[in-house]
Amino acid sequence: MDIFRYMSQNYVYKSSLNNNISITTYGNENLVNKNCLVFVHGFKGFKDWGFVPYQAKYFADKGYFIITFNFSHNGIGIDPLEFTELNKFAENTYSLEVSELNEIIEAYKNGYFGEVNANSNLGVIGHSRGGAVAILSSFYTKKVDALVTWSAISRFDRYTERQKEDWKKKGYLEVLNSRTKQIMRLNVTLLDDIEKNKDSYLNIKIALNGLNIPHLIIHGTEDLAVKIDEAEQIYEWSKKENTELLKIYGTGHTFDVKHPFEHSTKAFDKVLENTYLFLNKSFEGSK
Repeated sequence: MDIFRYMSQNYVYKSSLNNNISITTYGNENLVNKNCLVFVHGFKGFKDWGFVPYQAKYFADKGYFIITFNFSHNGIGIDPLEFTELNKFAENTYSLEVSELNEIIEAYKNGYFGEVNANSNLGVIGHSRGGAVAILSSFYTKKVDALVTWSAISRFDRYTERQKEDWKKKGYLEVLNSRTKQIMRLNVTLLDDIEKNKDSYLNIKIALNGLNIPHLIIHGTEDLAVKIDEAEQIYEWSKKENTELLKIYGTGHTFDVKHPFEHSTKAFDKVLENTYLFLNKSFEGSK
């Protein structure tokens, strides 16, 4: 399969809070007359990580217009492959990510990338933490026609009481990036965001209960970072008539794909194929 027949372009989008959001689009030749997919990266993820460009090229070759982007506070700066903005990473919050995804969806709909056909559909694919952000944004914007979550988390509060107590005392929590060996701080602003909004703006259960669009949940049974239980929880909270759960047996959080990207895997090929079939089915005759 030739996955290199596409046009791409880079942008720097200025958010309403004056933050820079780096964007790469693929399949620009598909913008006017075809459907759009927005890919949402997860924690310690970025738009040029591992499988992200590969999946974008895959869907662009299938006729989609693809938007990939870095959240403004994901830690990636001028160098697209290195975490050089650890001060911003420390200040990131879940609410900020939801609002930025909302803005990108609005930007697409309002013609920021070029004229959009009124009959085009919009799909969102979110990986890991990005899956939860995608769920919330789909619920809030009401402009997403189909949702796919890969290895998604079902809760933002992932910390023990002891961790939270120490976090509040120090003002930050340190996490290790096992790939880069960097110690990355999370300021207490993130914990404040969780505790303030867990029953309202950041409540994934409420969002899933209110979603009325097709939703495909894909998760590896051997995911050690986000256990399969979380996929089952997301499915339990979802409207069953709109939702499908696909378990990929014997694979983990990134479906055996590594960074730097070397090649796809059988597990990831299955993820892509099922995502493509699901989106086609969801969009067929929807407008």
